[in-house]
Amino acid sequence: MTEKTKKVAKNAEKYENPDDRFPGIEFSENALVILEKRYLIRDLDTKKPKETPRDLFMRVAKAIAAGSRTANPDITDEEVMDIEDRFYALMSDKDFMPNSPTLMNAGRELPNLSACFVLPVEDSMEGIFNAVKDAALIHKSGGGTGFDFSNLRPSGSNVQSTAGTASGPISFMSVFNAATETIKQGGVRRGANMGIMRVDHPEIMNFIECKKDTSKFTNFNISVAITDEFMKAYKAGTDYILYHKEKPVGAASAKMVMDSIVKNAWETGEPGLVFIDKVNAKNTLPGVGKIAATNPCGEQPLLPYGSCNLGSINVSNFYVKDNNSVDWDRLNQVVSDSVLFLDNVIEVGKYPIKKIHEVARSNRNIGLGVMGFADLLYKMELPYDSDEGVTFGKKLMAFIHSKAQEASKKLAEKRGSFPNIDKSIYNFPMRNSNVTTVAPTGTIGMLAETSGGIEPNFALVFVKQVMDDKKLLYVNPVLEETLKERGLYTEELMEKISQTGQLSSIEEIPEDIRRIFVTAQEIDPYYHVAMQSAFQEYVDSSISKTINFDNSATQEDIKNAYIQAYDSACKGITVYRDGCRPYQVLNTGTKTNEDRKAEQAEETHKPKVRPDVMEGKTYKVNTGEGVMYVTVNTIDGKPFELFASIGKAGGNAAAQSEAISRMVSLALRSDIDINVIVKQLIGIGSPNAVWHNGEQILSTPDAIGKILKKYYVDNVKNEAKAEVKKDEPKTATRRGVVCPKCNGSMSMQEGCMTCPTCGYSKCS
Repeated sequence: MTEKTKKVAKNAEKYENPDDRFPGIEFSENALVILEKRYLIRDLDTKKPKETPRDLFMRVAKAIAAGSRTANPDITDEEVMDIEDRFYALMSDKDFMPNSPTLMNAGRELPNLSACFVLPVEDSMEGIFNAVKDAALIHKSGGGTGFDFSNLRPSGSNVQSTAGTASGPISFMSVFNAATETIKQGGVRRGANMGIMRVDHPEIMNFIECKKDTSKFTNFNISVAITDEFMKAYKAGTDYILYHKEKPVGAASAKMVMDSIVKNAWETGEPGLVFIDKVNAKNTLPGVGKIAATNPCGEQPLLPYGSCNLGSINVSNFYVKDNNSVDWDRLNQVVSDSVLFLDNVIEVGKYPIKKIHEVARSNRNIGLGVMGFADLLYKMELPYDSDEGVTFGKKLMAFIHSKAQEASKKLAEKRGSFPNIDKSIYNFPMRNSNVTTVAPTGTIGMLAETSGGIEPNFALVFVKQVMDDKKLLYVNPVLEETLKERGLYTEELMEKISQTGQLSSIEEIPEDIRRIFVTAQEIDPYYHVAMQSAFQEYVDSSISKTINFDNSATQEDIKNAYIQAYDSACKGITVYRDGCRPYQVLNTGTKTNEDRKAEQAEETHKPKVRPDVMEGKTYKVNTGEGVMYVTVNTIDGKPFELFASIGKAGGNAAAQSEAISRMVSLALRSDIDINVIVKQLIGIGSPNAVWHNGEQILSTPDAIGKILKKYYVDNVKNEAKAEVKKDEPKTATRRGVVCPKCNGSMSMQEGCMTCPTCGYSKCS
């Protein structure tokens, strides 16, 4: 009996006993919650899952394996069964996970299995609203979209068809944002967009500041497409040319524009940068067209109507403890099977738009990436922020990319090359135009129970709050194993680490362990960028990664990271300074939501008594109601009360300003956090917005909020930090965003705000 015959017989036996063929899978409690909430098919009436995790992976394995029959009609049933087994093993062993749309939709009526798309936005009313319609169809089917708004004429331009003037690209972005807000993706994913504008567009300054108010464009990430010409001008300290439709229309100071980008990124984390000329220099399909935009998290630059289905290998699973290395042979096999899996996704997937279907089949773009890299470094005892760690990252990705290309070549020999290969950079057969991408792995990383993408871990021990406010203390499994081996593990120690999530201040833990188990916030931005650059060298597309900065980082620090990223051949960069967005501050200790509610209920704020004599300053500001004078009295530099005067006594404006002043003073005297007060005031609009010293004043309350922010939040932020006495136990707090799904603490990872508890992401 030949080996092939033996294999067929073995599969036939398995087919008779599915329990042997598809063994059960063990998941953590947290992973099971994520599976139930996001991936398992639910009964329409009871809303309860009607499939198990095993059923899920069987469904996906069978559906994707069917693509082998589409690609090769002569394949036997036994060979298809073997592929089903391999695909099931990839997922059940947690060696590989496809992107969420594939897990959600494979084998179901919803046909879309791809995560990311790019749509063109043409400079006409018809073109703009065609893009809105196409985006709506994509969001409904479970995908995210990217747009380049650089084709749209700047505001004030003539519109010949109506003899009117154009409202500009920012106004139309609002239309896209509103449309996205109304569409739920398959009931489990909300639409996400990337908005991009070239740095040489006349409207670039407005674009850079369009998310200064973080309550606007909430369904968009934004990035500036940076050109080589701009960077050359910036380094030389000169102006650069602005264009519209490739015609020069003016010039701007490169330094002024860069300073504005840096300032906004320092304040809000946006915009990001896409080095668009570097992207096109590495475009594998130059004969098809130029790339102008990316998907929502930036890791997938795509041609117009381009799409990509993604999947990630859990590299932590390939660690071999005996020789402190990687099982390269097994990794090679998993890379090969994963490429087959992703190519089959193109075969069986359906797309919401005919043009996208045509482009997908013509280019056959896939994106094989990684997750678990930080955990693998822990196991190998290599610090992330070290030259050795960066060198290993480059070696690992070089291997994966090489083997992925080999797998695509072999598929091309059997199935044929992608149709547009004559317009590509390849002079040898290839099944796929692109093979590698490092994409976000939020929820699939949680299913695999490993770190996300190539990111460092954000915290090593933290509280996870799951259903019914149940509290779970999550401990990084590699750290847990290490501490147990060294006889250091205790529940009390884990509770202590959970206060900050880091080991750096835990004296009970030896220095060698603290040096290896570093977290995102502890790593110097230089090594964040260096690691991204190391991986980018062997990634066809791009990388979703956040360059994390401490709250004390300066704008110059961010600028230096931009220059490093550009000079080291990164295709883009996303930065995030801890606490830069005005969200609620969360405890990182072991308090549940109920604990916090109880504490809040016990706190009753009685206004402090006003002293007889106080010092203060008066500020003059223009408003739509006239000139307003705002006096802020302080105690030890902290605002204690506020008076605002505008218009004649007895008038409506005077009454409004007095009412606002009284309420603000009451809040200040009751020790309400000034950040909370500012957040309530800034952004309140009126019909009479005006400009004051280069800043738009929307209304009188908006003016008061901006004065408080400018003079008493921004200027004294560092001075206002509470000091922790050495003899007191640490109850550190971390600035963070409250997850709208589970009230957990979100963090900026892989280019997007993500919740480590439930997997919710602002980008999906």
